[in-house]
Amino acid sequence: MNIRMWFQALHVIPRISKSEWDALDIISRWLISTRAAVLIMTFISAAIAGILAYQHGLFNLGLWVLLALGLVLAHATNNLLNDYTDYVKGVDKDNYYRAQYGPQPLEHGLMTKRQVWAYILVTGLLALIAGLVLVYLRGPLALILLAAGAFFLLFYTYPLKYIALGELSVLVVWGPLMIGGGYFVITGVWDWNVVVASLPYALGVTTVIFGKHIDKYLPDKEKGIHTLPVLLGESLARKCVIAMTLLQYLSVVYLVAIGFFTPIMLIVILALWTFFKVIWPMYKLTKPESEPDGYPADVWPLWFVASAFVHNRRFGLLFLLGLILDSVLRVFVL
Repeated sequence: MNIRMWFQALHVIPRISKSEWDALDIISRWLISTRAAVLIMTFISAAIAGILAYQHGLFNLGLWVLLALGLVLAHATNNLLNDYTDYVKGVDKDNYYRAQYGPQPLEHGLMTKRQVWAYILVTGLLALIAGLVLVYLRGPLALILLAAGAFFLLFYTYPLKYIALGELSVLVVWGPLMIGGGYFVITGVWDWNVVVASLPYALGVTTVIFGKHIDKYLPDKEKGIHTLPVLLGESLARKCVIAMTLLQYLSVVYLVAIGFFTPIMLIVILALWTFFKVIWPMYKLTKPESEPDGYPADVWPLWFVASAFVHNRRFGLLFLLGLILDSVLRVFVL
């Protein structure tokens, strides 16, 4: 076991050679091949659903654990399918963007197609089992939510990403589906206020995928992958990310104003430092053609997506902290 690599793979997407890969344990390989560093975004959505359920006196630990495991494993399955589909379609050839920022298991010869399919089937099956248990316990609406999740999992890479629907899919999945639907399977109650409350964080995840697609704007355009940034144009897409980031804060202010959240949720404003330090200066300009002096070598060619991920992680953790403090206030003060 290489526990050090486990933690590294949960923090970044490690760049490793074939010989280093061959020396790894199966857990390290799974974490790297599923791009586990980004799975935290899904865990945060599950955590938000759980905390909201707790606030309303309807939390069930067992159901939340099933939800969190199912969602994280489903996201991991999607990442594996994404790499497999792009490899088969030839998208990741010729040092394409995906093959630059981290190991693409097939393109870099780390795994065979059969091995990738084994990872996909086992990971996907475990996610499906968790989902089916929740369907059994919660009934028809849970089945509809499971079917919607399966649809986005199977068809995000193709065709949704190719027809400018990938970004909208991310907004729907990480907000209404994961948080709103997650709240339902924990509590047995569908609450539209929870769906609205899911949007601040879902917008952040959407900025991450927007940033990724802006980073690879030119190669995607050349390969006929019509992401929303390709459709909008690089300049307008950058402005959209700035607008969505600001909307995260405005939506929290709105939820506080209507009384759904207590004012303690305004703690997310602390993430504005990251917005003004990272998002604003980077998204005002086009991406540099080469790695700037002083820029972390293990991050390049990630540029817009890197800054969006840093901001979303900061905002998401503050959002979670605010929800925890909000829960404490409701129990001991209000």
